[in-house]
Amino acid sequence: MLTLLKYPAQIISVNTNGINYKKGKEMNSLDISTDHSIVIENGLIKDIISNKKAEKRKFDKILDVKDKVVLPGLIDCHTHTAFAGSRANEFRMKLQGATYEEIAKTGGGINKTVQSVRSSSFEDLVKLITPRIKYFISHGITTLEIKSGYGLSFYDEIKLLQVINHFKVNSKIDIIPTFLGAHTFPPEYKNDQDKYVTLIINEMLPFINQKKLANFCDVFCEKTAFSASQTDKIFTAAKEYGMGLKLHSEQFNTVGGIDIGIKHNVSSIDHLEVLTDENLNKLAGTEIVSVLLPGVSFFLNYGFAPARKIIDGNGIVAISTDYNPGSSHIADLNLIMAFACLKMKMTVEETIAAVTINAAKALKTEKEAGSIEIGKKADFAILNSNDYSDIIYNVGKNINYMTIKNGEIIYQSNED
Repeated sequence: MLTLLKYPAQIISVNTNGINYKKGKEMNSLDISTDHSIVIENGLIKDIISNKKAEKRKFDKILDVKDKVVLPGLIDCHTHTAFAGSRANEFRMKLQGATYEEIAKTGGGINKTVQSVRSSSFEDLVKLITPRIKYFISHGITTLEIKSGYGLSFYDEIKLLQVINHFKVNSKIDIIPTFLGAHTFPPEYKNDQDKYVTLIINEMLPFINQKKLANFCDVFCEKTAFSASQTDKIFTAAKEYGMGLKLHSEQFNTVGGIDIGIKHNVSSIDHLEVLTDENLNKLAGTEIVSVLLPGVSFFLNYGFAPARKIIDGNGIVAISTDYNPGSSHIADLNLIMAFACLKMKMTVEETIAAVTINAAKALKTEKEAGSIEIGKKADFAILNSNDYSDIIYNVGKNINYMTIKNGEIIYQSNED
C-alpha cells in the first residue's frame, strides 16, 4: 500500500548519506526540504518527491500535513521508566540543601525505589508504566530505551526486564530493554560488594542472555556505585554473551569509567557532567556516543555536561530525558531539548540531531531509524508549526501534532 505524507511545510530529514550518525560540526546540518512530500510503503520510507510529482501519482492513502513540520521520530535513548513509588520527599530534602550522595547514604535514592519495585507485582508495574509510554508517544517519540536497575536481586531484576519486554511486544513504539542490575549495591550486599558482582555475572547475565531479555548491559561507574574494576568485570562477562554495552560515568566523580568504556567499545557513555579535557580528548578519537542528560543538572541544580566542548572537539552527542523518580523526574523530551540549547549552548540543529540520528546510534538502531532516508522506518514526529525552531522556542509546550510509527498514525493531537 502506498501512502503519501502530503505537502508538509518542512521536511527535516537529518540526512546522513548513509553514514547514520552526525559528528562535530556535521550536527548543524539537518537537510531541510520544502515543496516535497514523503512516499511510504509497507511501513518504510520509499521516496521523497516534489509536490508536483506527488500531484501526478495515485496513492492508496493520503495523510495531509500541510503547514506542518516533519521530523524523524524522536528517540529517547536513556530512561528509567520502569519504576514504582515516589521520591517527592527527597526532592524537598534537595531543596533544603541535601546532595544526591548524602541522600543515598541515608538509605534514600535508588534503594528507596528498589523497595517500592520489590513490593510491586508484574501487573502493578505494567499499570504504572502504561500511561508513561503513552505520554512519550504524545511527544513524538517512536523509540524508547527503558532500563531495569530498581530490582537489584535476581528475581526483581528479571521481573523488571519481563515487564519491559511486555511493552516491547505490546507497545506501538520500539522499546529497547537495557539491563542495569549494576545500578548500585542493594542493602543486603552493602558489606559484600564482590558477592553482588558475582551474582550479576554468574546468575543474572546468563539467564538474561538465555531468555533474550535485554539488548544492552549498563553499569553505573561512580564512587557511590561500581568501581572501574567492577565495571570491567561485568562488561567482560556481558560481552561474552554478545550484549551491547552502555555506561553511566563522570556524573559526580572521575573514577576511571571513561577508560573502561573505551576499552570495551561501549555504544554510549552517559552523563559526563564532570568530563575532564583529558577524557574528552580520549572520547574524540572514538565513535562512542556521548549521551548528555541536562534534565539531571536542572533537577539536581548542578553543572551541565560540556556539550559545546564535545561537539567542537568532533564528538558525537545525543541527549535524553533520563526520566527517573529521583534525579530527573522529567518525561518531556521537548523541555530537555530547550535545556540543551539554553544551558549547554547547543544550536537548535544540533539538538534535533541529538534526539534523532545520534540517539539512534546510541541504541544501535541507526540503520533503521533516526533520519528520514529511503529504506528506513517511516517514523515521524509532526509538529503543529511551519518552522522546526518552534520545538525549542515553545519551552514547556508540546507542539507535537501527530506521531507516526511504521507509516501508521499512533497519536494525533486535538489541536490544529
